[in-house]
Amino acid sequence: MKILTVYYTMYGHTLTLANSVHEGVNGVDGVQGVLRRAAEFDAVDKIIDKNDFARGVREQQQDVPVCTVEDLRQADGVIFGSPTRYGNMTAQMKQLIDSTAELWMNGEMEGKPAGVFTSTASTHGGQETTLLTMMAPLLHLGMIIVGVPYSTPGMIHTEARGGTPYGASTIAGPQGELTPTEEDLKIAMVLGRRVAETTLKLRR
Repeated sequence: MKILTVYYTMYGHTLTLANSVHEGVNGVDGVQGVLRRAAEFDAVDKIIDKNDFARGVREQQQDVPVCTVEDLRQADGVIFGSPTRYGNMTAQMKQLIDSTAELWMNGEMEGKPAGVFTSTASTHGGQETTLLTMMAPLLHLGMIIVGVPYSTPGMIHTEARGGTPYGASTIAGPQGELTPTEEDLKIAMVLGRRVAETTLKLRR
Protein backbone atom coordinates (compact mmCIF):
# COMPACT_ATOMS: atom_id res chain seq x y z
CA MET A 1 0.00 0.00 0.00
CA LYS A 2 1.64 3.24 -1.16
CA ILE A 3 0.76 6.69 0.11
CA LEU A 4 2.36 9.51 -1.86
CA THR A 5 3.18 12.84 -0.25
CA VAL A 6 3.96 15.40 -2.94
CA TYR A 7 4.84 19.00 -2.12
CA TYR A 8 6.23 22.24 -3.51
CA THR A 9 8.41 24.52 -1.43
CA MET A 10 10.64 27.52 -1.98
CA TYR A 11 11.62 28.52 1.55
CA GLY A 12 11.26 25.16 3.29
CA HIS A 13 8.10 25.50 5.38
CA THR A 14 5.99 23.18 3.22
CA LEU A 15 8.92 20.75 3.08
CA THR A 16 8.99 20.64 6.89
CA LEU A 17 5.26 19.92 6.96
CA ALA A 18 5.69 17.30 4.21
CA ASN A 19 8.28 15.46 6.28
CA SER A 20 5.86 15.31 9.21
CA VAL A 21 3.01 14.16 6.96
CA HIS A 22 5.35 11.49 5.56
CA GLU A 23 6.29 10.43 9.09
CA GLY A 24 2.62 10.08 9.98
CA VAL A 25 2.06 7.90 6.91
CA ASN A 26 4.97 5.64 7.73
CA GLY A 27 3.69 5.19 11.28
CA VAL A 28 0.79 3.08 9.97
CA ASP A 29 1.48 -0.64 9.64
CA GLY A 30 1.10 -2.03 6.14
CA VAL A 31 1.73 1.31 4.43
CA GLN A 32 4.75 2.54 2.51
CA GLY A 33 5.23 6.29 2.37
CA VAL A 34 6.58 7.84 -0.85
CA LEU A 35 7.92 11.41 -0.84
CA ARG A 36 8.08 13.48 -4.04
CA ARG A 37 8.37 17.17 -4.99
CA ALA A 38 6.72 19.20 -7.71
CA ALA A 39 9.05 20.30 -10.52
CA GLU A 40 10.41 23.82 -10.37
CA PHE A 41 10.12 26.31 -13.22
CA ASP A 42 13.32 27.38 -14.95
CA ALA A 43 12.44 31.05 -14.44
CA VAL A 44 12.03 30.52 -10.68
CA ASP A 45 15.27 28.53 -10.52
CA LYS A 46 17.07 31.63 -11.80
CA ILE A 47 15.53 33.67 -8.98
CA ILE A 48 16.54 31.03 -6.43
CA ASP A 49 20.11 31.16 -7.76
CA LYS A 50 20.32 34.73 -6.41
CA ASN A 51 18.82 33.96 -2.98
CA ASP A 52 21.15 32.25 -0.51
CA PHE A 53 18.37 30.95 1.74
CA ALA A 54 16.17 29.60 -1.07
CA ARG A 55 19.21 28.07 -2.73
CA GLY A 56 19.99 26.21 0.51
CA VAL A 57 16.41 24.89 0.67
CA ARG A 58 16.72 23.71 -2.93
CA GLU A 59 19.90 21.84 -2.06
CA GLN A 60 18.21 20.17 0.93
CA GLN A 61 15.74 18.40 -1.37
CA GLN A 62 17.96 17.39 -4.26
CA ASP A 63 17.60 13.74 -3.22
CA VAL A 64 13.79 13.94 -3.36
CA PRO A 65 12.64 12.81 -6.84
CA VAL A 66 10.36 15.03 -8.90
CA CYS A 67 6.79 13.69 -8.94
CA THR A 68 5.57 12.11 -12.16
CA VAL A 69 2.15 11.09 -13.41
CA GLU A 70 3.26 7.49 -12.90
CA ASP A 71 3.89 8.23 -9.19
CA LEU A 72 0.30 9.42 -8.93
CA ARG A 73 -0.97 6.40 -10.84
CA GLN A 74 0.83 3.92 -8.56
CA ALA A 75 -0.20 5.60 -5.31
CA ASP A 76 -3.14 4.23 -3.33
CA GLY A 77 -3.58 7.62 -1.64
CA VAL A 78 -2.03 11.06 -2.17
CA ILE A 79 -1.36 14.05 0.09
CA PHE A 80 -0.61 17.33 -1.70
CA GLY A 81 1.23 20.24 -0.08
CA SER A 82 1.70 23.75 -1.45
CA PRO A 83 2.36 27.21 -0.06
CA THR A 84 -0.22 29.81 -0.98
CA ARG A 85 0.05 32.26 -3.85
CA TYR A 86 -2.69 34.88 -3.52
CA GLY A 87 -5.03 32.41 -1.85
CA ASN A 88 -4.37 29.53 -4.25
CA MET A 89 -1.87 26.73 -4.67
CA THR A 90 1.39 27.51 -6.47
CA ALA A 91 1.63 27.27 -10.25
CA GLN A 92 4.19 24.48 -9.80
CA MET A 93 1.66 22.29 -7.97
CA LYS A 94 -1.12 23.29 -10.37
CA GLN A 95 1.06 22.23 -13.30
CA LEU A 96 1.46 18.77 -11.77
CA ILE A 97 -2.27 18.42 -11.21
CA ASP A 98 -3.00 19.76 -14.71
CA SER A 99 -0.81 16.99 -16.16
CA THR A 100 -3.22 14.29 -14.95
CA ALA A 101 -5.65 14.43 -17.89
CA GLU A 102 -4.93 10.80 -18.82
CA LEU A 103 -5.57 9.67 -15.23
CA TRP A 104 -8.83 11.64 -15.22
CA MET A 105 -9.99 10.23 -18.55
CA ASN A 106 -9.33 6.67 -17.39
CA GLY A 107 -10.70 7.17 -13.86
CA GLU A 108 -7.39 6.03 -12.38
CA MET A 109 -7.53 8.34 -9.35
CA GLU A 110 -11.15 7.59 -8.49
CA GLY A 111 -11.70 6.28 -4.98
CA LYS A 112 -8.21 7.17 -3.77
CA PRO A 113 -8.08 9.13 -0.48
CA ALA A 114 -6.42 12.54 -0.64
CA GLY A 115 -5.32 15.19 1.84
CA VAL A 116 -3.90 18.72 1.49
CA PHE A 117 -1.61 21.00 3.49
CA THR A 118 -0.22 24.51 3.10
CA SER A 119 1.82 27.39 4.53
CA THR A 120 1.10 31.12 4.40
CA ALA A 121 3.03 34.26 5.24
CA SER A 122 0.36 35.61 7.60
CA THR A 123 -2.42 34.37 9.85
CA HIS A 124 -5.13 35.25 7.32
CA GLY A 125 -2.98 34.83 4.23
CA GLY A 126 -5.06 32.18 2.50
CA GLN A 127 -4.71 28.98 4.51
CA GLU A 128 -8.35 27.99 4.15
CA THR A 129 -8.83 29.25 0.58
CA THR A 130 -5.69 27.48 -0.59
CA LEU A 131 -6.69 24.19 0.99
CA LEU A 132 -10.27 24.38 -0.27
CA THR A 133 -9.28 25.31 -3.83
CA MET A 134 -6.70 22.52 -3.86
CA MET A 135 -9.55 20.11 -3.20
CA ALA A 136 -11.53 21.11 -6.31
CA PRO A 137 -9.38 19.34 -8.93
CA LEU A 138 -9.02 16.33 -6.62
CA LEU A 139 -12.81 16.01 -6.56
CA HIS A 140 -12.82 16.22 -10.37
CA LEU A 141 -10.38 13.30 -10.34
CA GLY A 142 -12.79 11.34 -8.16
CA MET A 143 -10.62 11.31 -5.06
CA ILE A 144 -11.97 11.09 -1.51
CA ILE A 145 -10.98 14.06 0.65
CA VAL A 146 -9.66 13.38 4.16
CA GLY A 147 -9.41 16.29 6.61
CA VAL A 148 -8.36 16.76 10.22
CA PRO A 149 -11.10 16.43 12.89
CA TYR A 150 -11.38 18.76 15.87
CA SER A 151 -10.81 15.80 18.18
CA THR A 152 -7.14 16.13 17.17
CA PRO A 153 -5.13 17.72 20.03
CA GLY A 154 -4.16 21.30 19.26
CA MET A 155 -6.89 21.93 16.71
CA ILE A 156 -8.97 24.27 18.87
CA HIS A 157 -6.83 27.31 19.65
CA THR A 158 -6.63 31.09 19.32
CA GLU A 159 -2.88 31.31 18.72
CA ALA A 160 -1.16 32.61 15.60
CA ARG A 161 -0.33 29.22 14.12
CA GLY A 162 -1.73 26.63 11.75
CA GLY A 163 -4.20 23.79 11.99
CA THR A 164 -7.48 23.67 10.04
CA PRO A 165 -10.12 20.97 9.50
CA TYR A 166 -9.35 21.19 5.77
CA GLY A 167 -5.74 20.14 6.21
CA ALA A 168 -2.50 20.83 8.03
CA SER A 169 -1.00 24.32 7.82
CA THR A 170 1.59 26.68 9.25
CA ILE A 171 2.51 30.37 9.25
CA ALA A 172 5.85 31.22 7.65
CA GLY A 173 6.01 34.94 8.44
CA PRO A 174 6.34 37.81 5.95
CA GLN A 175 10.06 37.14 5.49
CA GLY A 176 9.83 33.38 5.99
CA GLU A 177 11.37 33.86 9.42
CA LEU A 178 9.03 31.55 11.32
CA THR A 179 9.22 27.77 11.57
CA PRO A 180 6.29 25.36 11.98
CA THR A 181 5.32 24.97 15.62
CA GLU A 182 5.33 21.62 17.37
CA GLU A 183 1.53 21.65 17.25
CA ASP A 184 1.57 22.31 13.49
CA LEU A 185 3.88 19.36 12.92
CA LYS A 186 1.78 17.04 15.08
CA ILE A 187 -1.34 17.98 13.11
CA ALA A 188 0.56 17.28 9.88
CA MET A 189 1.46 13.84 11.24
CA VAL A 190 -2.21 13.23 12.05
CA LEU A 191 -3.16 14.14 8.47
CA GLY A 192 -0.65 11.64 7.11
CA ARG A 193 -1.84 8.95 9.48
CA ARG A 194 -5.53 9.57 8.69
CA VAL A 195 -5.01 9.34 4.93
CA ALA A 196 -3.02 6.14 5.38
CA GLU A 197 -5.58 4.58 7.72
CA THR A 198 -8.48 5.61 5.49
CA THR A 199 -6.74 4.08 2.48
CA LEU A 200 -6.22 0.80 4.31
CA LYS A 201 -9.87 0.66 5.35
CA LEU A 202 -11.11 1.35 1.84
CA ARG A 203 -8.79 -1.17 0.23
CA ARG A 204 -9.86 -3.88 2.68
